[in-house]
Amino acid sequence: MAHSFLSSFLSSFLCSFLPSFLSNAFLSNAFRAREAVRANCRTLAIALLATSLAACQPEHNNITNADADDMTLVTTLQGELRGEGSEYDAEIEVFKGIPYARPPLGPLRWQPPQAAEGWSGVRSATNFSASCAQPTFTSTFVWRRDDFATSEDCLYLNIWRKADNTRKPVMVWFHGGAHTSGQGHSRIFDGTTLAQHGVVLVSINYRLGPLGFLAHPWLAAESDHNSAGNYGLLDKIAALNWVRDNIAQFGGDPDNVTVFGQSAGSQSVCSLMTSPLAEGLFHKAIGQSAACVGPAPRRDANGQARGTALVEATQASDLAALRALTPGELLAAAEQSGWADQSRIVIDGWVLPESQGEVFKRGDHHHMPLLAGSLANEGIELLPRNDSLTTAQFDQFAQALVGEHADELKAAYADELAQSPGQAQHAISTDLFMTFGMRRWTELNARSGQPSYLYFMDHVPPAFHLYMPERPLLELPGGPRSAGAYHSGDLAYVFGNTGRVGLDWRQDDHDLSALMVRYWTNFARTGDPNGAGLPQWQSFDTTSLHTQLLRAAPRTVNGVRTQALAVFAKADPL
Repeated sequence: MAHSFLSSFLSSFLCSFLPSFLSNAFLSNAFRAREAVRANCRTLAIALLATSLAACQPEHNNITNADADDMTLVTTLQGELRGEGSEYDAEIEVFKGIPYARPPLGPLRWQPPQAAEGWSGVRSATNFSASCAQPTFTSTFVWRRDDFATSEDCLYLNIWRKADNTRKPVMVWFHGGAHTSGQGHSRIFDGTTLAQHGVVLVSINYRLGPLGFLAHPWLAAESDHNSAGNYGLLDKIAALNWVRDNIAQFGGDPDNVTVFGQSAGSQSVCSLMTSPLAEGLFHKAIGQSAACVGPAPRRDANGQARGTALVEATQASDLAALRALTPGELLAAAEQSGWADQSRIVIDGWVLPESQGEVFKRGDHHHMPLLAGSLANEGIELLPRNDSLTTAQFDQFAQALVGEHADELKAAYADELAQSPGQAQHAISTDLFMTFGMRRWTELNARSGQPSYLYFMDHVPPAFHLYMPERPLLELPGGPRSAGAYHSGDLAYVFGNTGRVGLDWRQDDHDLSALMVRYWTNFARTGDPNGAGLPQWQSFDTTSLHTQLLRAAPRTVNGVRTQALAVFAKADPL
């Protein structure tokens, strides 16, 4: 009973996403063979292919034939690009709105992404694309988003690089947002600082909500793999294929690619570590505040029951009628049917042939260095709190969650229980979702013999509207730091953008950000976050549970919240 309840709980919170992509062109032996081409041959091949593509492809409506001023031209497989200097540092070049796949419109809706078309002339890469279709005027707390441009034509990426003659490690960013919202080009994700530290930074947009993750029998029936859903994950795989074949032209090393993401983006990183379609496309992984290693869902693991409910809400009679609906109509049906109440990532049988947790437990995931962690107060405003919960109801909750270990669980959360049963339940849910989930992911990776580093950020950032840089003020009754170390509170630190977004920053915020930027970029460079002048970060092992506390003076401790996490581990043993 306890294990069943824990499996259900973990599944609803921890198991999330993965799509189905890769056209035959992306998977063909000829396409994969290009990986073996040496850098000097690759340069010539890219130039020749771009020339031939320009001769046979129509001009894209964003193309300009004007010469490229004094900016460096970059030649990709699709054609030439002209970027611009970063607004924060003219020595950092930014290339915005680069198509990595064809627009997923009309018959390409709910299809694996197709290779991007080429263009003639020089394409101006100085404007970000629209965000992928999603609700606007949505969410609360720090994640509030007001009106902004959205479109189904959104499969574009952005690159920040310092133009010199050195080959640099590559970092590819997957934004969060529950796989239903967000965009990779938010100002908080500006890559200038990371590029200043010697990496090539790539951020992407990927399909969201029902346009990115709808699973339905009609879609499975038309698939060569009997697969439906996970299109947003396939977009990420398509972007990584594009990076593999083009990033050397931007000074990046295609053999040293780190994927990193937060929340839904972190769950994508975790899931891609188990997808056969992503094998060899990245070499290191960073996960921030969400894993994918919980037990598989017992019901509707492939998401088709929820997808059927969504389609019934649209009253579409067939797939053609479904494709004719507007994005707004699909979003309304998702809201009406409760489609997003469970995992958007599904076990589709192709992108994800089986549960990510089972793959990790067998050690069959892609082996690579991992850096992962969470914040001290992730559940604030993120997870619901039942203030009317009674002591008897809490006892039932604890018994169902961990069975014979219920008394140990109550002892571990005695302080929270003294405040209220609802507070204790909320704290347990937060730790189970985040602190335990991230430790378990790190533990499973370390068991496979890979370098693994775990962190816990208890430094409290100011709360502000993360995605509304022109209107950052968020008034909290207790002041800007009264929300603790909240979910997403690490983003400005990781990107080195404290001071460029938000309000109420202090010197200790800027100092911690500088340390985290170095930890993250060192890891991308070598698979080890340590470096000269940095506080030592000891690698994780399953005995010592080494965890780096990210605060004004970072240090390694032997685990955090160990009493509580030990109870979870007993209830869900490896």
